[in-house]
Amino acid sequence: MASDHILLPPGSYGNAELPLVIITAKCHPWLIEHLSVHFHVDYQPAISTKTLEAGTPAVGLILTTRLKVDASIIDAMPNLQWIGRLGSGLELIDVAYAESKNIKVYSSPEGNANAVGEHALGLLLALLNRISWSHQEVKQHLWLRDENRGTELSGKTVGIVGFGNTGSAFAKLLQPFGVTVLGYDKARYGFSRDHIKEASLEQIQRYADVISFHVPLTEETNSMVNEAFIAGLKNAPILLNTSRGKVIDLRALQQGLEKGLLSGAGLDVIVNEKPADWNEEEKRQIDWLTSQPNVILTPHIAGYSHQAFLKMAQVIYHKIMG
Repeated sequence: MASDHILLPPGSYGNAELPLVIITAKCHPWLIEHLSVHFHVDYQPAISTKTLEAGTPAVGLILTTRLKVDASIIDAMPNLQWIGRLGSGLELIDVAYAESKNIKVYSSPEGNANAVGEHALGLLLALLNRISWSHQEVKQHLWLRDENRGTELSGKTVGIVGFGNTGSAFAKLLQPFGVTVLGYDKARYGFSRDHIKEASLEQIQRYADVISFHVPLTEETNSMVNEAFIAGLKNAPILLNTSRGKVIDLRALQQGLEKGLLSGAGLDVIVNEKPADWNEEEKRQIDWLTSQPNVILTPHIAGYSHQAFLKMAQVIYHKIMG
């Protein structure tokens, strides 16, 4: 079986007499190839929640962000031994319930951390240097130099909220730019070194010229960036979000940009990532944001590079196999 970037068609792979594993999302062929040595792999990237709730003898389940695995699915799979998440963030899995059933839950944030870090850096440099906006102007036969004068990253203070795999990867990429990184993480300590200093969230609000979010979605981080948070900012920073869309309240973000409390925003994620389901308010928000010269939106691709696609498969495989 070839291990390239071409997606394999849905179907069964490996020996049908081996224990069953269901892959519910697009994955690199490498994962199917290697799992097929140990399991009968049913690759069904379009499988529905209802199908899983109907019951299956699978011992393993691989997923991304498409399906929610709650108690009903777990109860419908009595042979389930493990759940593997391609990527980071376990908010769609009832981890506590799974563990109460002695089901192991694995994720692979190490696989796409560098990709997310590079994307965050790309958003930041594009905003500081007005690259995306000036490109659109040139397409309109405008050649405006003074209006698109850039701002250098060197010497800036960058706040990183969430200093796990992706946050630390972003900090590493920032080192050559001569910035000071203020890192905040509720659960991690002792990561100060070189250009990185541990800080409180309030210190980041006070001193940062850029604030980048790399947090999981929890009750605490849901709408973490709201009117109160933005009102506490002192330097009109650029906000970056490559974590989860619900971390930033788009209405508050728009108000912050309109009032000059923010100098820009780079978002790879938003609350509702299905344009066909956008209501009128959501359409207005997106239309307004994409009309601004200091805003860039990308379609949840930060951790989706070709290299990360393979790395996530390799990381989750090795965790599952021990």
